[in-house]
Amino acid sequence: MDGRICDFHMHSLYSDGDLLPSEIVRRTRVLGNRLVAITDHADASNIEWLVSALQRASDEISRHVDDFQLVPGVELTHIPPANIPELARRAKGLGAKVVVVHGETPVEPVEPGTNHAACCCSDVDILAHPGLVAEDDVLAAKENGVFLELSYRGGHCLGNGHVARLALKAKAMLLVSSDAHTVGDHLTPEMSLVVARGAGLSMEEAEHAVFKNPAELVKRF
Repeated sequence: MDGRICDFHMHSLYSDGDLLPSEIVRRTRVLGNRLVAITDHADASNIEWLVSALQRASDEISRHVDDFQLVPGVELTHIPPANIPELARRAKGLGAKVVVVHGETPVEPVEPGTNHAACCCSDVDILAHPGLVAEDDVLAAKENGVFLELSYRGGHCLGNGHVARLALKAKAMLLVSSDAHTVGDHLTPEMSLVVARGAGLSMEEAEHAVFKNPAELVKRF
């Protein structure tokens, strides 16, 4: 098993992050990442240019770096739940490899119904920091192949234990993501396991979430 990790949720200066894609690549590579998706905040106003810009960054990295993959993505953020299927489909059509939906974190006023819409949409790859997600929505996520995030980010991580418990019960897929915005936010393999273990997973379950489930998501690219 490759001891490096994949991180499918982080931000650059194209939205509310501080770093260029090239700096994110360098910093995450040396921390033990083999693939990262930059998933800047998106809605209908910016999705086209954002995916295009991240695709250019990805293409440039692929020309010069052999042991690392930069993946273009989006995080659909605070959009009306009814708009999630349309924008997720549009993002995939534009070339986004990873579509994340900004879930109903306990620390932001995300519109109720966002978790449900994301979990019911097969064009969504990851529901980020879903907070006190409902059990029926976790079952829908399993049915539609939507991964549920265990978040490293402060505040958003408050629901991790609840998410992990329901996901294990339903056999839904879990991932650990950084939701990184700046220097010091990115994950190492060791800290990824700490996040998973802190959410209540056994070591075997944690290794599955950190190493095996990401490999399943990569197969979609």
